[in-house]
Amino acid sequence: MNKFLIMVAQTFKSRVKSKSFVITTAITLALILVLTNLQTIMETFDRGDDDGEGTTEISVISEEEEWAALFQDRLATEDAFSVAVNERTLDEARDEVENGALDSAIEIRVGEAGLPEATEYVGEQMTPMNSDMIQQALQQVKMAVAAEEAQVDSATIEAINAPVAYETVSLGEEGNTTEEMQQTQGLVYVMLFLLYLTVMMYGSMIATEVATEKSSRVMEILISSVSPVSQMFAKITGIALLGLLQFSLILGVGYLGVQQNSGEGSFLEGFGIGNIQLNIIVYGMVFFVLGYFLYATLAATLGSLVSRLEDAQQMISPMIYLIIIAFFISVFGLNAPDTPFITFTSYIPFFSPLIMFLRVGMLNIPVWEVALSIGVLVGSIVILALIGARVYKGGVLMYGKSSSLKDIKQAIQLSKRKK
Repeated sequence: MNKFLIMVAQTFKSRVKSKSFVITTAITLALILVLTNLQTIMETFDRGDDDGEGTTEISVISEEEEWAALFQDRLATEDAFSVAVNERTLDEARDEVENGALDSAIEIRVGEAGLPEATEYVGEQMTPMNSDMIQQALQQVKMAVAAEEAQVDSATIEAINAPVAYETVSLGEEGNTTEEMQQTQGLVYVMLFLLYLTVMMYGSMIATEVATEKSSRVMEILISSVSPVSQMFAKITGIALLGLLQFSLILGVGYLGVQQNSGEGSFLEGFGIGNIQLNIIVYGMVFFVLGYFLYATLAATLGSLVSRLEDAQQMISPMIYLIIIAFFISVFGLNAPDTPFITFTSYIPFFSPLIMFLRVGMLNIPVWEVALSIGVLVGSIVILALIGARVYKGGVLMYGKSSSLKDIKQAIQLSKRKK
């Protein structure tokens, strides 16, 4: 046990001190800080526009002064606009827009059925977003004029424009409310990203760790003092601790960034998943851990078959394909979680960490189905670990070019001779 812990510590220390880990973690944390403080950064740059340069200057020309005033009032609620009514002729306003002195010139006139219509003349600095806001203000003016001509009171107009009362009640045995499904979708997306990133980064790291030791002939010394099985699980555990450290830093910095820049709500609420039930989070952690150990064991097994770094990536490519397939199936399942295809694939070990978790979050499935999936997953990890241990035991003794899964048979034969 002492040797196992020493190897775990050695694997962890060697990786945590590596330049790739430090640089990757630093860049990721910096990116998270920028994203969580993006609004503050943008506001800081906008402070330099307090002299008025950040305000959109609009000149309104219209013979219908009441309409122009109403339009001015509609845009008065937006601090980004400065509206002047009939201070210039249309030709003067267009010239100033063309010269850059104005951002926009708007001519409001009487159109069909006596309702307002407008033409906007814009400069190079006018953004589509500002034009959309101007169009919305003009639409409100048109509605107000039409309501007045039709002698419709404002209360009726407000009632017409008010959103319809709508509520979804799920009557199915496996159905959740729309709000619960939307919240779970956010958590599923997060888990998809984390598991995919974990397999891509740490699975490759485990495989290259073994290949590096074999290429330097360190493996010959290690197997004389520590069993290959202990080596395999020591590397899996050490790199798991490395991943735990990295993700803890990422989540911690993200939490602090969101908390500091949100007036209310928690970190989860910043991502729209603040009301996720505790059992969903627990299931997510369980499937995430089991999924990691399943793929990590497979990565260590495949990594033991190669002795060159350039062969490691090619050897673990089938594992990468498995997680990519699981990812695409899960994306499909987000919109159709109760289909027979999703139900069937949720019991396939290499897919169940994602797909069964998706079903748990999106549907009210029986507990026995979840227990069965977890049991199949745990059993698969045990079986893969037993097979992987034998392959690893023989694979660490194999040198030379190896990039075929057919070498598994040779590795198992070598492990039998070693007994």
